[in-house]
Amino acid sequence: MSTSSRFYMEMDAISENEGFARVCIAAFCARLDPTLEEINDIKTAAVTNSIIHGYKKQGGIIHINADIDENILTICISDDGCGIEDVDKAMEPLYTTGALEERSGMGFTFMEAFMDDLKVESQVGEGTRVRMKKIIGR
Repeated sequence: MSTSSRFYMEMDAISENEGFARVCIAAFCARLDPTLEEINDIKTAAVTNSIIHGYKKQGGIIHINADIDENILTICISDDGCGIEDVDKAMEPLYTTGALEERSGMGFTFMEAFMDDLKVESQVGEGTRVRMKKIIGR
């Protein structure tokens, strides 16, 4: 019996879809019997940056790929939005381009804290790809 599975979803990059995407990812990883803390970590790490920053409220599509292999959940979220000029700077705690919108600048910091691995690839004008891994039930 194979212990791997895949999930793919694309959706409009609007804030109303944040909760839906989080619930879908949480439901997908439920087969691993995660703790409530692990579920909350996954839900907190997923999606928000792409919706808020990827298209700068201009609309667009977010792609979510999730994969389970044994007890490792991998989530890849990508957009074809504005991209990030300086990924290293963007990953610094409290750095935000959305200060006027009362953003905290903690998106990537939360992702790094709640997930076991985080990789961010971005090209200005072409979009961003965030890949996160979480080991469930250590």
